[in-house]
Amino acid sequence: MGSCASDLGPFSPANLNWKRMDWREVEAKVRALQMRIAKAVSEGRPARVKKLQRLLTCSLPARLLAVKRVSSNKGKKTPGVDGVVWYLPSEKVKQVFCLKRRGYSSLPLRRVYIRKKNGKLRPLGIPTMHDRAMQALHALALIPVAEVTADPNSYGFRMYRCCADAIDQCFRLLARNSSPGWVWEADITGCFDNLSHQWMLEKIPMDKQMLKAWLSAGYVEKSVFHPTTSGTPQGGIISPTLANMVLDGLERCAQSVVPQRSKGIRSKIHMVRYADDFIITAASKELLVEKVIPAVTEFLAQRGLTLSPEKSKITHVTEGFDFLGFNVRKFGQKLIVRPTKKAVMAITAKTKAIIAKHRGDNALTLIRALNPVIRGWANYYRPIFAHKDLSRVDNFLFKQIWHWVKRRHGRKSRRWLKEQYFCTHQGLTWTFCAGYKTVDGEARRTVLLRASKYKRVPYTKVWAEAHPFDKKWNVYFEQRRQRQRMRKATALVKTRNSRVV
Repeated sequence: MGSCASDLGPFSPANLNWKRMDWREVEAKVRALQMRIAKAVSEGRPARVKKLQRLLTCSLPARLLAVKRVSSNKGKKTPGVDGVVWYLPSEKVKQVFCLKRRGYSSLPLRRVYIRKKNGKLRPLGIPTMHDRAMQALHALALIPVAEVTADPNSYGFRMYRCCADAIDQCFRLLARNSSPGWVWEADITGCFDNLSHQWMLEKIPMDKQMLKAWLSAGYVEKSVFHPTTSGTPQGGIISPTLANMVLDGLERCAQSVVPQRSKGIRSKIHMVRYADDFIITAASKELLVEKVIPAVTEFLAQRGLTLSPEKSKITHVTEGFDFLGFNVRKFGQKLIVRPTKKAVMAITAKTKAIIAKHRGDNALTLIRALNPVIRGWANYYRPIFAHKDLSRVDNFLFKQIWHWVKRRHGRKSRRWLKEQYFCTHQGLTWTFCAGYKTVDGEARRTVLLRASKYKRVPYTKVWAEAHPFDKKWNVYFEQRRQRQRMRKATALVKTRNSRVV
């Protein structure tokens, strides 16, 4: 890793106080450098981009942010192969001065597996804390480049973009009477695992030495080292940005195979992409089969990727298709977006498992375990009309709760069970609730949230050309942040209203 001696001018571990750090000022200085990088990319000055990236990765504010990110995110307690985790502020400050390019070599990743929705296992590579911090540092310099060069309708792993933007774009494309009628649902086989190292080393505009070190680090599984010849690890901080940059240009590739208007007929080729999941629309099925799919297949093959025959298919909008947990289908001239059947089954199975896990706990513990799950699921589907599906989840949950209550008190009457565990809240009878006392001895109660009580909140899609590293968009993104805070405040009010005396 090289020496930890300070190369950051007058600063040293002795004169930096982690707890008293002005993080707003630190973020402002990093953002200023990132905006200069984005401007250089827009002007087509690669030499200046490289120089500014080097300046950012050597700066103290960027190193501070990199260490802060890996020591405060969800994986802060998950060690790599070296077993090291940063807990103390003094350790974090020391690591700021260890983030040096000279003498750096990446340690292998620790391989773990997580279960996917279809039951298969997805491999994750967990880097060491030091490697994670180095990736976070260089990601700060790479993200401005990725934002400027990104596809207009790419929404995964990008700042101020989310699934709601992708679904809203689908609605805009398909809701009109003149909208395209055919949709190609595409999925890439093992996108992160099969990315071409050679392509990334040649095309990704970042420090090649650092990129090569991460790509060829290998991984350790059951104390056995395995080299890596392709892919970027799912679990690496910089991996989503790299994957996005590999797939950028896919939208232009799909639209360039045929003019938007050929022989007086519009081709209506459009793409919506979220990470490695994407859909492409067209005016006819033949256009997709003969022109678009061969071009996309060749585009992906150059990057070491192939399409999944199981998940890729062509459908008509009247048949409907699933995308990001939403089902999009046209009934006559009306486009309906609702949760998929798999999504409803998944939430019911999850709540059922939580209830089974808390079989011996009290009602308060059960409610506190269920409410975050219900709130998250309901908020995810708030931009669409999903009242029927949300009510179906509520009905299923009530049956499970009632079964849980009767199991605890098999000899009690229905009236007793209702008086003991249910109350009337906001005009709704049979609301599952539990009483408790605060530290001050105040008697309060909390109730189980109802997903159907979360009313639809329309969502406005982010402008395709907007990115946060251009001054002209500062006001626009600030207005979006304010609207987002209002949306969260609305959800918070509902949560507070569920906890009453």
